[in-house]
Amino acid sequence: MMYLEHFRLTEMPYSLTPNTTLYCSLPPHEEALETLLMALQSGEGVLKVVGEVGTGKTLLCRKLLNELPEHIQPAYIPNPYLQPDELRWALAHELGLQLDRDTNQLQLTQAIQQRLVELHDQGKQVVLLLDEAQAIPAEGLEALRLFTNLETERRKLLQLVLFGQPELDQRLADKGLRQLRQRISFSCQLRPLHRHETGPYIHHRMLAAGYRGAPVFGRLAARMIYRASRGIPRLVNLICHKTLLLCYGKGSHQASVGMVWQAIKDTEDASLLLPRYGGQS
Repeated sequence: MMYLEHFRLTEMPYSLTPNTTLYCSLPPHEEALETLLMALQSGEGVLKVVGEVGTGKTLLCRKLLNELPEHIQPAYIPNPYLQPDELRWALAHELGLQLDRDTNQLQLTQAIQQRLVELHDQGKQVVLLLDEAQAIPAEGLEALRLFTNLETERRKLLQLVLFGQPELDQRLADKGLRQLRQRISFSCQLRPLHRHETGPYIHHRMLAAGYRGAPVFGRLAARMIYRASRGIPRLVNLICHKTLLLCYGKGSHQASVGMVWQAIKDTEDASLLLPRYGGQS
């Protein structure tokens, strides 16, 4: 990106691609991460993380993958819009199974079960993480529930962590999914940033990307960005990225109110209810 050299950055600080090197340990994500790590120690039940679009669920999922202790064997399915047979194949692949494509569903299920037993005997705890879980068809959710039935006398052979939008809760409220719903032992709600968290988040991302100068975004700029983004990290990132482009275009290292306002106006879904800031520069 053209402004990297201008600000002497090593990478883009506000990329929309989830990047754990830019992870900011603010309360919304830290609280959820600590809850998940604690819940995984029990080895029981299904875990659920729900958050609005843009609140950082995928970033949290990848951060969790990096933080898992060595005895946990993760399986990660980022796009679970799959039918039951496709979900089984995806899980088999994540578990390292090399099977002939002519393998039927019964044989595939038996192979997965055997692999889970083998991993358990090796002292491994298998955790399946599913991103965008609100998109899983009902039949797929039921197939996953059946796998969570597999257990020894002491613990489950497979634990689920579901990351999804609020629609996931609506899906799980369906009577036909009550058995899966009753297995949810821990649930986290990933909230947007508060106003006092937005400034530190913006500054942290710049530092993590290699910036070493005076803060680019002042208090007023951060407050504008918070109001326009409603604390949703994805919108914060979009506005900040566009503001840096404007800074670069004007040869500046400071984000003026006018630049931030221009970036806000150019960002879909950003709130424009900032009348006292409009027209200033």
